[in-house]
Amino acid sequence: MEDIVLHLIGGLTEAMQPLNLTMIIAGCTLGLLIGAMPGLGSVNGVAILLPITFLVPPTAAIIFLAAIYYGAMYGGAISSITLGIPGASTAVATVFDGRPLAQAGHADRALTAAAVASFVGGTISVLLFTAFAPPLASFALKFGPPEEFALMVLAFATFIGLGGDDIPKTVFSILVGLVMASVGLDIISGQPRLIFGDIDGFLHGINFLVLAIGIYGIGEMLWTLETTRGEVMVHKVTISWQRMKHNCKDIKNYIKTTSMGSALGYFVGTLPAAGATPASLMSYGLAKTFSKDPDSFGKGNISGVAAPEAANNAASTGSMLPMITLGIPGSPTTAILLGGMIIWGLRPGPLLFTENPEFVWGLIGSLYIANFATLLINLAFIPLFVKILTLPFSILAPVIYILCVVGGYAPTQTMHDVWLMLLFGVVGYLLRKLNYPVAPAVLAIVLGPLAERSLRQSLLGSHGDVSIFLTRPISAVCIAIAVALICYPLVQKLQKRRRADTGTGTG
Repeated sequence: MEDIVLHLIGGLTEAMQPLNLTMIIAGCTLGLLIGAMPGLGSVNGVAILLPITFLVPPTAAIIFLAAIYYGAMYGGAISSITLGIPGASTAVATVFDGRPLAQAGHADRALTAAAVASFVGGTISVLLFTAFAPPLASFALKFGPPEEFALMVLAFATFIGLGGDDIPKTVFSILVGLVMASVGLDIISGQPRLIFGDIDGFLHGINFLVLAIGIYGIGEMLWTLETTRGEVMVHKVTISWQRMKHNCKDIKNYIKTTSMGSALGYFVGTLPAAGATPASLMSYGLAKTFSKDPDSFGKGNISGVAAPEAANNAASTGSMLPMITLGIPGSPTTAILLGGMIIWGLRPGPLLFTENPEFVWGLIGSLYIANFATLLINLAFIPLFVKILTLPFSILAPVIYILCVVGGYAPTQTMHDVWLMLLFGVVGYLLRKLNYPVAPAVLAIVLGPLAERSLRQSLLGSHGDVSIFLTRPISAVCIAIAVALICYPLVQKLQKRRRADTGTGTG
């Protein structure tokens, strides 16, 4: 422990060097803007800015890219809350409650919660990273395909067993998401499936951002236009020190949810190829499961903003753990960071801590500083973000539409995805009118490919024996919890019936 403290002090000193500190602040600010732009996100931002870093030393370069990654995690919350368009897939869960809060005139409250939760998630994950890097890396290696599949099942179970939503409609929504997730090429045989009459655009599958931007951008815009009937819609939000002070006092209402989301996010982030998107969606589901008022989720519950934001920030730090300790990227963004490290002559893996301790601890030290810098930048810009909501909707609607089209076109740069996004917008609008929950479908299209891959790998490894999911301890525990969550609503209904019968009997 003493060695860790000494190394950390050395790392903080390295991160506080003028060049490194400048790179941290510049990276956090750029990341904030990149994350807020629909369709861009941390992956594209880091990839685009990677060549610029060849102008500085390796340590400053990786610190800069890591700061962009950090800033982008929060940036997605800005457009999610203010416009209802997820800036990146990691911020989709933030839309569920962030947008209703903004529409109710509480955008500053939602943005403050997102900033504070991001800070808490980042702090907890960096502390865990510092203290438990080697043991957590070895534990993450125990997660084979059966454990990964069991974890995905658990994520789906949280949405089914949440309470508050119509269970049949939730299951239907998940099944629709899973069908859309299976569009494209079969992962084993390579044969095309569900490509709707040989339409070439479906061969690369349905891009998650296309679905998310269509449903939450175009769908939300159509719904708002119908409810306002073309009238000017202005959100009156007054920013004052009194209001900011009240928002800070509000922290105690979601600190437990934030801490839980941080721990979950960090753990999911350490799993190779899991990333921040599943972490944020699972954290949202968990927050709703343990909430005293699950019915308020999706209508403007502040914990519904804090939980996913804490998780995606924690996961971004967690995903760096397998990259540094094992040389395995924990997310698409860390895969780009890994490539950059190799270009700079750094070999990620267990020996990195002994061969390049200045670099490793400098990076860890920079995460502490980046966390504080991001919080301060976020809080400082909240009045500016809130100003967006004071614009008449007659101005906002075309802006939202253009951002949606750009966001739909950016991932694959094909018009097929733009038309598909517009179609999803109409579908999202109709689902909202019919009172179908959209969140489970979004979860399914994110986790569907991961679940299918791990399921098929498991069955191939066990020669078709499904008992592999019950004979391995970690997967068996996850499956057991999933079954309990699915049965939970049924138990609740039975208890309500008993109480009703008892009340009738005594009456």
